[in-house]
Amino acid sequence: MTSILETPATTAPALPTTETAGHAIVRTLEEHGIPRAYVVPGESYLEVLDGLHASSIETIVCRQEGGAAYMAEAEGKLSDLPGIVMVTRGPGAANALVGLHTAWQDSTPLVLFVGLIPMDHRGREAFQEFDIHGWFDKGAKRVLVLDSAERASETVAEAIFAARSGRPGPVVVGLPEDVIRREVPVTVHPPIPVAAGGVSISDAAALTEALREAEKPLFVTGGSDWTPEASAQLTAWLEKHGIAAAAEWRTEGVVGFDSPSYVGPIGYGRPKPTYDLFEETDLLVFVGTVPGDVLTSGYIARQGWHRRNFLITMDASLRGRSGAVSHQIVAKPSAFVRDLQALDVPTKPEWAEWTARMRGQQEEFAALPPARTDAEAPARMDTLMAHLVPQLQDDALVTLGAGEHTNWAHRYFPVRQYPAMVSAGNGSMGYSIPSAVTASLRFPGRQIVTIAGDGEFLMNGQELATARQYGAAPLVVVMDNQEYGTIRTHQERHHPGRISGTQLVNPDFAAMAVAFGGFGVRVERDADVPAAVAAALKAQREGRFALIHLIVGQRAQAY
Repeated sequence: MTSILETPATTAPALPTTETAGHAIVRTLEEHGIPRAYVVPGESYLEVLDGLHASSIETIVCRQEGGAAYMAEAEGKLSDLPGIVMVTRGPGAANALVGLHTAWQDSTPLVLFVGLIPMDHRGREAFQEFDIHGWFDKGAKRVLVLDSAERASETVAEAIFAARSGRPGPVVVGLPEDVIRREVPVTVHPPIPVAAGGVSISDAAALTEALREAEKPLFVTGGSDWTPEASAQLTAWLEKHGIAAAAEWRTEGVVGFDSPSYVGPIGYGRPKPTYDLFEETDLLVFVGTVPGDVLTSGYIARQGWHRRNFLITMDASLRGRSGAVSHQIVAKPSAFVRDLQALDVPTKPEWAEWTARMRGQQEEFAALPPARTDAEAPARMDTLMAHLVPQLQDDALVTLGAGEHTNWAHRYFPVRQYPAMVSAGNGSMGYSIPSAVTASLRFPGRQIVTIAGDGEFLMNGQELATARQYGAAPLVVVMDNQEYGTIRTHQERHHPGRISGTQLVNPDFAAMAVAFGGFGVRVERDADVPAAVAAALKAQREGRFALIHLIVGQRAQAY
């Protein structure tokens, strides 16, 4: 009989010294802190899917590659790491291209992994073969193909670095299915640090001088390369000095909705007060963005831009900018705001006076309509906003696709805690539902709202199945005006009375929501809006996604 003292010592199992390249890819993503990957499975990258099986990375299985790419792109906007999307070759890669274009125009860090045919099948018109460089070279920062299994970890680290560095953007990584099955030594390439730039001594002197001379300085914030800390610090600095700040189209929330420095959004369909900003300012400071097509209404430089401007961006090439540039500062917003606080800048009474006047115009514009209902009237979006906004939590976050329905959010949604608005600056329809799913997964404790148009909703509405599968619980508002409203507006301007190719006949979206496992309510009368909002918010509090299908009249306009 063996005593306790004589029990033989157990030996820990030896750690593996090799793994497949597919597993090395997943291990490297883990080491970089990637929380989740959005995938549509394919046989071309089975080894990576196998690596995800026991991984700390959450695998979000999506219903279509376009929806998956949008989800990953939204993840990149909501994080300091790239969003990760994985798709198969050929058709899968083609479907994912829409998310790549969104990431390119919005400067969003994104890494798209694409399974490829085996190396010795190339150039023979193999099943689903395509030219990855021919498809993606012009729409991505880099296109990498893993032809050497031993470089799997290095390639992933390089892709993440490329997506984050300089002006952020999308990177494509091709994964030949035979290469990712090969055994390689277990090694992990460490993360590559990303430079943030900063304000040099000469930059500081130039900006300080410009501010001292200015009577009506205006900061314009944009892009998604911000942090909550930089957002709060910039807001405090602007308020301290009484300086005005406007938000680039679809990027509201850097300076909060309630800040006395916030003077409104700038973009397509913007209200008259924001035109006054550009007519009157004598110093423009763009932070995180440049005066491009949308900000300038088609590269039409206004009076203020001929005076003095500063462009703060990590893109040394200033791609997409319009008009003359007085000074560029190569810095990420967080680095710029850090150094801005150290500048010796006075507080001038005329700054606060002008800011207060412009702020007053914004407050008047954003004031909610009366929360009344008309029993005989059809449902209206302004009635819905009047009843929804007062019940929103302070940290509510809104996501948007593209269309005239987004104007209600730009006007009324109280973006208070960065990030608070996630949208597609390239006007990409179908973004609302996927981005809402991502936001709900990324911030499970926050109230997520998305506003979709009827045409836009059906482009990726199937991703409500993904929401149900992973417990995402956004509140979805579908504004149904039975048409592609933005294009109808253009038609009325260029071809009045000749409506062509814009009219829609829609299903019952509320019934669809119920079929997908959530809550749905259809609203046709204005008098039914309050009860619908209350029921949808109750379902959301209970952990279910909720959808309000609002039937409105055609030509309904927010402003």
